[in-house]
Amino acid sequence: MPERIAPEREQEEALNPIQRSLFANEVAEYIREVYDPEIPVNVYDLGLIYDIQVDEVKNVHVVMTLTSPACPVAGELPHDVENAARRTPGVGRVTVELTWDPPFTIERMSEDVRLMLGLD
Repeated sequence: MPERIAPEREQEEALNPIQRSLFANEVAEYIREVYDPEIPVNVYDLGLIYDIQVDEVKNVHVVMTLTSPACPVAGELPHDVENAARRTPGVGRVTVELTWDPPFTIERMSEDVRLMLGLD
């Protein structure tokens, strides 16, 4: 059964692919406010966010991982990411999917982060 769109959102025009991409970038900016408690780096630049999918009515699905399955914030960090994405103006429904495939590696970090942490 298709998800029903909230009445106030029915009047909005569907986003085209470019608008969806731009909106995903806005969501990413809010997610950048979430920091890994063990490493002083936001989860986006750390490479924990694998994908941000936006549909035509601004529903958002975030695919993310953690640095390891034994991560002490495994129960909290996905909720923090979800709450950050929800702060994006105009966002619809937000879901976060935690995955371990592919596993996190330091190569997923931005070059700036690797340099800051002395890994390059």
